[in-house]
Amino acid sequence: MTLTYLDLSEEQQDLLRDLSFDGHHLVTGPPGSGKSVLAAQRAALLALTGARVHLLTRSNLLRQTLAVHGGVEVGTVHAWIHAWHRARTGEPAPRAAENWFDWPELFTLAAVDERTEPSALVVDEGQDLPQPFYRLCRLLGVSVTVFADECQRITDTQSTLDEISAALGDCARHQLTRQHRTTRPIAALAARFHTGGTAPVLPARTGPAPRLRRYADQRALVSQLVGHAERHPQHTIGVILRTTRQQLSLYEHLERTAPRLRSQVYVGAAAEGRHRTLDLRRPGIRVISRASAKGLEFDSVFVPDVHTDSGDPGAAALRMTYYVLLTRAREEVHLGYEGDREPPPVAGIPDDLLLRAV
Repeated sequence: MTLTYLDLSEEQQDLLRDLSFDGHHLVTGPPGSGKSVLAAQRAALLALTGARVHLLTRSNLLRQTLAVHGGVEVGTVHAWIHAWHRARTGEPAPRAAENWFDWPELFTLAAVDERTEPSALVVDEGQDLPQPFYRLCRLLGVSVTVFADECQRITDTQSTLDEISAALGDCARHQLTRQHRTTRPIAALAARFHTGGTAPVLPARTGPAPRLRRYADQRALVSQLVGHAERHPQHTIGVILRTTRQQLSLYEHLERTAPRLRSQVYVGAAAEGRHRTLDLRRPGIRVISRASAKGLEFDSVFVPDVHTDSGDPGAAALRMTYYVLLTRAREEVHLGYEGDREPPPVAGIPDDLLLRAV
């Protein structure tokens, strides 16, 4: 369901009013502060001015969740760059390292691009895009509004807020402070993994404590997931795993055990078909990767492979990853592992923050 302006909090409404239609804007806020909802609202408002508006994300799965009306074109950054390049040269944009582009060649083309059609970009999860993308936008002369949180940078091609501002040039900054997604117990556990400055204020809404469970094998995990889905038939359940192999193995096990649940799996590498597109209108189990989790939310979140993270639990990259994973949940968090010992990311977390399941 798409939220309307009147559904927004006072802080969110004030922010939309403060965003002028001209220039570049960078909006920051913690997980659950409504950045994706506001990105959609911002795009719709810009479209009313007559501009050709594109609402862009890095993630194809996040793109599927964004519902915008009023002539806004929703797509991925990769698709938008290819379309721009093809319209001028007849060819897709040249690729380079890390599945991105030959940026110097794109800069050269942008410098001589004489098209002057009014256009605007709204970018969600902008911290996951490389700095050259923002430089390209500046060269093209398009107005850009970026929604970002640098405490959620878990991709290889990422930008800090300062890097985004520097690449765009004259960029006004705006900040959201309140999060509206998670419960207080989930937010308190997520705060253990927060990096950077002061952690967001804990919400007042209460709920079950996050739980940690040891799984003897995949059958134990499947049994818990099936039971949880049957007890909560109207809930969305996100199972977030590290690798595609884990995703497909779990999905196949769920299909054999409980086909009636009609579980879904999203594989970013899939070209098309049921593994590439999810039916986001119905509840149930969705098996996704960590890389695809950004910007999404679920009633319940399961992260059953904590044992695969054996690195330094204090490392910023690992902390950011768990901060993102935990803050996808609206109501419940279930962490799990295999083996005899609690994995480093959760070992030592007190029971009042992370309840050990029997």
